[in-house]
Amino acid sequence: MPRLILLLAIAAVVYILWRRIQALPPHKRRNGYIQLGLGVLVIIVLGLSLTGRMHWLGAALTGLLVAGRQLLPLALRFFPMLASLRSKAAAGSGQTSTVESTMLRMQLDHDSGELSGEVLKGRYAGWRLQDMERAQLEELMAHCASEDDDSVQLLDSYLQQRFPGEGPFQSNQPPPGSHSTGQMNRSEALAVLGLDDSATPEDIVTAHRKLMQRLHPDRGGNDYLAAKVNQAKDVLS
Repeated sequence: MPRLILLLAIAAVVYILWRRIQALPPHKRRNGYIQLGLGVLVIIVLGLSLTGRMHWLGAALTGLLVAGRQLLPLALRFFPMLASLRSKAAAGSGQTSTVESTMLRMQLDHDSGELSGEVLKGRYAGWRLQDMERAQLEELMAHCASEDDDSVQLLDSYLQQRFPGEGPFQSNQPPPGSHSTGQMNRSEALAVLGLDDSATPEDIVTAHRKLMQRLHPDRGGNDYLAAKVNQAKDVLS
């Protein structure tokens, strides 16, 4: 009887953890499943070892496997060579601009012109826009409309690119030139242009020109993001 109660308790805990993983943003679920799987493996190995059905060496090897999986991120931090290799790999992924509002963080790839984004607040906090279906994005748009106009403009920019010719995505389109740009500090301006603190005036001009080629309304771009890029250049000039 005690064993049955213990098994039921373990099953209940595993089910609760599985449900929590299901509630995570899609791109975070894989790591959650791995963690849960390792936990179940440890429980099974401990159970077999305590009942004499597995040699202690097998349990020790399983423990080392789990510990190695958990300590790998720390190893990348503390070993400079591994950290530098990871940084170089990240650096090769291309230059991006970042624009952030109350609800969203949007990134623009300078080479491809593709937009990607992450939800910062609300029901879908932590979700990537590319992982969301059309109905979910429309629900998010309705929520943004009640919270923040800048978030509406950012999401509309993404939707226009992902679903070309299927708009409008806003029920009430603001008149041209009425977009809120808000105050922007130097750090935000550098992020918008995809630059760092070492950027020279020439770097700023080059980044601005390249982005405007992608975003200028006369070239089929997005007027809200173009306004952000112009504002960033003004802040840094």
